[in-house]
Amino acid sequence: MNQKKLFPKTYIKFFEGVGEVSFLLYQTFINTFKKPWEKRIFIRQLEEIGVNSVPVVTLTAAFTGLVYALWGYIGFHRYIGPGSEAYAGPVIALGLVKELIPVLVGLMVAGRICSSIAAEIGSMKVTEQIDALYTLGAEPIKYLVVPRTLAAFLMLPLLTVFGDAIALLCSYGYMVYFMKVNKYLYYSITLQYIETWDIITGLIKASSFGIIIAIIGCYYGLKTEGGAQGVGKSTTNSVVVASILILIVNFFWSKFLPSTLHQ
Repeated sequence: MNQKKLFPKTYIKFFEGVGEVSFLLYQTFINTFKKPWEKRIFIRQLEEIGVNSVPVVTLTAAFTGLVYALWGYIGFHRYIGPGSEAYAGPVIALGLVKELIPVLVGLMVAGRICSSIAAEIGSMKVTEQIDALYTLGAEPIKYLVVPRTLAAFLMLPLLTVFGDAIALLCSYGYMVYFMKVNKYLYYSITLQYIETWDIITGLIKASSFGIIIAIIGCYYGLKTEGGAQGVGKSTTNSVVVASILILIVNFFWSKFLPSTLHQ
């Protein structure tokens, strides 16, 4: 039997990539607990991933909240009837904190940070700086991958909380001040049905998205070959793969995490 027909090259490369990413994740986990810690790099990554992403997260969350409130108002007004618009509050809040904000924040940060990580580490790879780290006795995984992964793991939930606040505030403002929905009714109904677990669900997703962004960016950076063209290719591939993985992982989190802790 022809082995190439049984296992096409595309499939072989796919499973090789899965194995390599899994091994990188394992090495990152092991090196996280080894001293000394790269505090300076970690703090710099906290700023790059977290603070510098605030403007894009603010715009994304604000207009997501506005458009979700727009269609929430239209849906309740058209299909349930005038006067029912205040009951859109829980639907809007749940959709934002459980699904839309974590995913959109993850995708926007992936576009910013995953490409940046892949480009930075890829440039180091093609200029043989990573080989120099080995020569000096340093561990590239510990020096390059661990600080970025920890920073992304911590900052994505914080950015998601910030995005939740902006989106909920904008949706409230649209419903109350533009569409003249009763603010006391809208507020009380939303608080009645929203649970702390709904917010925690979004934060769990965001933490996993942070790990995906950092690991995929570092993986493609470390695999870079071929000079500037290779760096560009790694940057593009990292963003595409990270974005797809975020959408896939989000589905499985939504499927298997309980919708409520009160059965």
